[in-house]
Amino acid sequence: MTTLTAAQRRAREQRAHEAFVKICPTNRLLALISDKWVSLVISALAGRGTLRYSDLRREIPGASEKMLTQTLRSLERDGLVTRTVTAAVPPRVDYELTDLGRDLSGLIFTVKDWAEANIARIDAARAGYDSPS
Repeated sequence: MTTLTAAQRRAREQRAHEAFVKICPTNRLLALISDKWVSLVISALAGRGTLRYSDLRREIPGASEKMLTQTLRSLERDGLVTRTVTAAVPPRVDYELTDLGRDLSGLIFTVKDWAEANIARIDAARAGYDSPS
């Protein structure tokens, strides 16, 4: 095993926190928030506040139960969503954005607004690229 100098250790530690490096925590977080289901769940909760699981299912009809559950668990784990279970028959489960999740929702709404404003241009570029020349 080789011994690293202090400068080499600092360089290694600095490199570990660069978003372009796959093992970097920032890279993993960017992968999470770029997921379409994450964006849709955060948008739904930001737009409607606290929602029950069944309300989220209706709000995001393309998401399977498994995908929605996995997405919500991931968001809860990362501190972006809170989950509240109320004892009832059947149990009531509510989801709400945390302060951190609300901060992120602003960025997601900006991307969503950009996408809606530019989809015609994107479609035209795709059509031009895909057409035989």
